Amino acid sequence: MFADTLQGPSVDWFAMSPLLVLLGGALVLLLVASLTPPWPKRWYAIFAAKCAIGAGVLSLLLWHQIDKEGATTLVGGALVLDKPAVWIAITICVAVFLCALVTDDYLRREGIDGPELYALYLLAAVGGVVMAAANDLIVLFLGLEILSIALYVMAASHRKRSESQESGIKYFVLGGFSSAFFLYGVALIYGGAGSTNFNKIVAVLEPTTGSDRTNDALVLAGIALLLVGLAFKVAAVPFHFWTPDVYQGAPTPVTAFMASAGKAAAFGAMLRVLLEALPNWSDDYRPAVWMIALLTLVGGSVMAVVQTNVKRMLAFSSVSHAGFILVGVEAAAHRPGAPMGGDGVSSVLMYLMIYSVLVIGTFAVVTAVGRTGDAATDLAGFRGLAKHKPTLALAMTVLLLAQAGVPLTSGFIAKFGVITAAVDVHSYAIAIAAMVSAVIAAFVYLRIMVSMWITDEEASDAAREEVRVPALLWVAIGASVAFTLAVGFFPGWLINITP
Repeated sequence: MFADTLQGPSVDWFAMSPLLVLLGGALVLLLVASLTPPWPKRWYAIFAAKCAIGAGVLSLLLWHQIDKEGATTLVGGALVLDKPAVWIAITICVAVFLCALVTDDYLRREGIDGPELYALYLLAAVGGVVMAAANDLIVLFLGLEILSIALYVMAASHRKRSESQESGIKYFVLGGFSSAFFLYGVALIYGGAGSTNFNKIVAVLEPTTGSDRTNDALVLAGIALLLVGLAFKVAAVPFHFWTPDVYQGAPTPVTAFMASAGKAAAFGAMLRVLLEALPNWSDDYRPAVWMIALLTLVGGSVMAVVQTNVKRMLAFSSVSHAGFILVGVEAAAHRPGAPMGGDGVSSVLMYLMIYSVLVIGTFAVVTAVGRTGDAATDLAGFRGLAKHKPTLALAMTVLLLAQAGVPLTSGFIAKFGVITAAVDVHSYAIAIAAMVSAVIAAFVYLRIMVSMWITDEEASDAAREEVRVPALLWVAIGASVAFTLAVGFFPGWLINITP
């Protein structure tokens, strides 16, 4: 009788189709692969890449639907379907596609080929898409945990390397603390607003409604804890301590996925929480975002300079890039009356797309140069690369110049966008800090380029394993470089379509 009277929310299955494709692909990989002999060479990677393409195409169709019908909510208001959510979904699908190509040869080279890592990519993508589209704090937390648990397992997935096991346990322990902070913040917000739904939180905490303001301290404490949890996920200083060890120890393709899809999902969630759920409190949290952005910009750039391992360099570089994105978040917080709109949000979304492609291409080169066991990811491993693999060294140079923000690359367009957004809202100090940190970080990328092109080889280098670049890895690197140059020379098309 209870089942007869139970009425669930209506579900727009087409609007949910990208999530269903990603989830279905993961289940097919796990179920079919467990019941069949090992698949032929490259089939696991190609299947995962096709799932990402399918979800991306469906996301593009939803984009056109939003153009015609406008944004809407899904599943009883638990999710929102708007252009920023679809943009993050497309970004994550691009990351899954490229990472699947990068992963193929890596797993076979390491002797651990199988469907598990590809299934985890797809499941993590489900969590990331849910985070970016969440319209409820509980739903956002569920997406966060789906993403995080998949990343914990992926970081520790190389069972033959103790460094991978160590990175997984470090990420799991510290990630558990961050999730606890976030969930405690959700509880405090619920205590102050009486709901976890973003629309209801805004209505209850609207200053002009004359509502009871005795819960201000509770809400402010909740906002602080939410910021701590989200700052950990985006690797912002001082919550970045896990980043260098996890990035170095995890399998290199997994590191690329964490730096791209993981960061895109976390920043999508941050924009949702700050601009959709808590726009009326922007004057309270904006100074904290400003300070975190400043610390992240300076800390990431300075710490990257003193590293000698390329994966650790790129880890601290990722921290610095998170600081640039936080500059855009801080600019967006100046306009709380236009949630998920304005130049600040657009600059963040464009930066996430550009950086995701950049960082995957960069780590794709590191995957090849790292050789078996990721044993040659220090600067010495890149010595003489231009002599033996000039095309690979040239691709790496283009990607590094883009990360440094050199003109005529996509990285310049991304950094120019967030700095312009900051200047437009008169945040001159943080804009200047961003430009100074970009100059400092450029030295990091220059060190890698010097090692590839100028540093002489040593006698012991002749005994090293040869750098191999198989077909799918070349496709990933080539696509990353092509996108980087296309956006750098002709940025208008990307700027015009960014929400």
